[in-house]
Amino acid sequence: MPFDFRRFDIYRKVPKDLTQPTYTGAIISVCCCLFILFLFLSELTGFIATEIVNELYVDDPDKDSGGKIEVNLNISLPNLHCELVGLDIQDEMGRHEVGHIDNSMKIPLNNGDGCRFEGHFSINKVPGNFHVSTHSATAQPQNPDMTHIIHKLSFGDKLQVQNIHGAFNALGGADKISSNPLASHDYILKIVPTVYENMSGKQRYSYQYTVANKEYVAYSHTGRIIPAIWFRYDLSPITVKYTERRQPLYRFITSICAIIGGTFTVAGILDSCIFTASEAWKKIQLGKMQ
Repeated sequence: MPFDFRRFDIYRKVPKDLTQPTYTGAIISVCCCLFILFLFLSELTGFIATEIVNELYVDDPDKDSGGKIEVNLNISLPNLHCELVGLDIQDEMGRHEVGHIDNSMKIPLNNGDGCRFEGHFSINKVPGNFHVSTHSATAQPQNPDMTHIIHKLSFGDKLQVQNIHGAFNALGGADKISSNPLASHDYILKIVPTVYENMSGKQRYSYQYTVANKEYVAYSHTGRIIPAIWFRYDLSPITVKYTERRQPLYRFITSICAIIGGTFTVAGILDSCIFTASEAWKKIQLGKMQ
C-alpha cells in the first residue's frame, strides 16, 4: 500500500454538503473581517512608525569635543546701550575672560537705547559661570539697567525631534522687564548631557538643563551698584540617551497572527453560541423540547 502523505494534514477539511451557511454566521464573518482589517492597519502603522527609547547612564558621551560645550545665547536688554554690554566667562579651570567678543553680535534696539546680544561661544566641562554685564566697558554707567528678556539659551547641538520634549531651552522667553533695573540676576543651571541616536546609528550631542533664579542688589567694594546677569552652571554626571528604534519584523508578524487567530476563535465561539441558542429556540417553538 503506497504511503499517503495527506495523513500529516492536521487541518482536515469538512465537505461542503455537511455544512450549513446562516445569516448570523455571514454577519459575524463580515464583522470579523472588518475588525481584523482595523487591527491590522493599527499594527501596520505602529510597525512603520519609529519609537524613542531613553536610558540613563554615567558617562561623558561627547569625548571628541575636547572638554568643551558650545553655548548659544540670545538676550535683549532694552535699556542698556550696546557699547556697555559685554560677556564675561569664568570657570574652575582658571579661565577668566572679560569682554568676550568672538562669534558675538550686538544689535541696537529702541533707537540705540537698548541692545540685543547674540553670542556663540564654548565653555569648559567644569563648574563655572558666564555673565552679561558692564564690566568690560571703558566707563561704567551711573545707573545700569539690567532688565532683560532671554530669547534663547541652549547648549550643544540643536535637536528637532517631535517625540522628545526636553528642557533644551528652559530659559527661552524669560522676561525680567518689570524687575528692579539695578538688580542682579542669578540663574543657577544644572546641565544634563543628552545623546540622540537615529535609526542609522548617527549620534547628536546636546544638553538639557534645569534652572533656578534669584534677584538681588549687589554692591562693589566702592559702594556702587554694579548689576549683572549671571549664568552659573554645573554638569550632571548622568547622561540621558534617546535611541530611535523600529518594531522588529518578527514581533509584527506575531501580532498579526495573534489578531487573526484570536479574532476567528472568538467569532467562532460567538457564532456557535448563537447558532445553538437559535436551534434550541426552534425546538421549543415546535414543542420538541420539554
